[in-house]
Amino acid sequence: MRAANRLKVFFNSIKGKIFTLFLVAFLAACGLTLLNVWTLSAVRERLHLSERYDDLSSAILEARRFEKNLLIYGGTQSLREGLLYLDQAQAAFTDLAEDIGRMSGPEGVEDFQRTLAQYRREFAALDDAQDADKDLARTAGKRLVDMAGELIATKRERIHKTIFEVSLLPMAYLGIFLVFMAILIRVIAVSLLRPLAMIGTITARVAKGDFSPVDSGGHHIVEVAGLLDALNRMALELTANQEDLLQARKIAALGTLTAGIAHEINNPINNIALSAESLLEVHGDALDDDAREIAGDILAQADRAGEIVRNLLDFSRTEKAQFSPLAPDVVVKSSVALLKNQLLISGLTIRLDVPPNLDRVAGNLRHLQQVFLNLLQNAAQATPAGGTIDVAGRDASDFVCLSVRDSGQGIDPENLPHIFEPFFTTKDVGQGTGLGLAVTYSIIKRHGGRIEVESEPGQGTAFFVYLPKAGRSPVGTGEASQEA
Repeated sequence: MRAANRLKVFFNSIKGKIFTLFLVAFLAACGLTLLNVWTLSAVRERLHLSERYDDLSSAILEARRFEKNLLIYGGTQSLREGLLYLDQAQAAFTDLAEDIGRMSGPEGVEDFQRTLAQYRREFAALDDAQDADKDLARTAGKRLVDMAGELIATKRERIHKTIFEVSLLPMAYLGIFLVFMAILIRVIAVSLLRPLAMIGTITARVAKGDFSPVDSGGHHIVEVAGLLDALNRMALELTANQEDLLQARKIAALGTLTAGIAHEINNPINNIALSAESLLEVHGDALDDDAREIAGDILAQADRAGEIVRNLLDFSRTEKAQFSPLAPDVVVKSSVALLKNQLLISGLTIRLDVPPNLDRVAGNLRHLQQVFLNLLQNAAQATPAGGTIDVAGRDASDFVCLSVRDSGQGIDPENLPHIFEPFFTTKDVGQGTGLGLAVTYSIIKRHGGRIEVESEPGQGTAFFVYLPKAGRSPVGTGEASQEA
């Protein structure tokens, strides 16, 4: 079965079709060559038979000559010579009897044999024959000469016909060659030129920014089908990379803007906070309850503004962090430990399934803790009291995949493409800045990894973080991707 499948694949490939065409051409050339050899052999055989017919005719003519000498001059010498030539004629006839049968049929063979035997009898009796018997001998001899001449004429006509047929062989060669070339051109046009033209159209479309996949149409040519599949994979990867590039440029532009804004407003926020603290410390006793409440609100809002500034600075951070091999379970457990009390207060259960024997990842512990803190905080805010959050880890080829799954209400499909965009949030006003996932995306990108999300309304949300294994992938050069 495997051998049959390999043969099927081979004959469906371009090299298989070319091999088949040349094999057919070779067999056709061999057949024509054998036909040519057979025809030439037949011509040579007929020429040899023609020589024997000439021998037959010559022997009969010589016998007629000695018949004339015997009738004019007499003598036993002419009789013996004539009978000797008739014996030669008989021998030549015996050799040619089968061929004469093919030309004249069995009746022609019997007629010639009977005439030759009659002439021999009449010739042998010429020495002491009467005039009437001499006329019989002359008549039989003349008829025998005429029959030999007819056989020679028929044989020469057949030889000329065979030579004419042989002369047609080059035209047959030419015709077969033209048919072979037509088939070869068709195969090349269908198997190569047409798919190449289609590939040219596809690449031109890709150059214009259209990366939609192309239906290969179940193409039977193995190489062409493989090339079309490769082009489709390339188009899909280009689409994903284009989206990543657009996201990266968007983050870079916003990072530059937010960094400047954060630095500009950080000092005023600090001054506001210090002034409010000084007011409460120095003049707190002189303030009534409403004034102290207002001062407290000022401090709370200043702290919130400071948190926003810190998020902006983290989002715009571009310096290259120091990476080291980290155990994935240590990264996850240390991040969970920072939120353990908050999760207990919220009535949530967290389940960890991160094997300690997973390969180490290359990263910065503080930055990765921030990633999982953001994901865990989002999961805690989305999960109702009594719900669970699952954190798991598994091997994924050159990456380690760490997932955070909540049991909340999920994310609407129309919001999924935007969740990693800066300042995008589905929370109520005042409940979030929309920078947490953008910062997470940026950090994972700097680690050479990617983040994916799966969510269905009412079924919860799962984030999958892919981090390159230590020593297996260059850090800081990978592209993060979002899949919704």
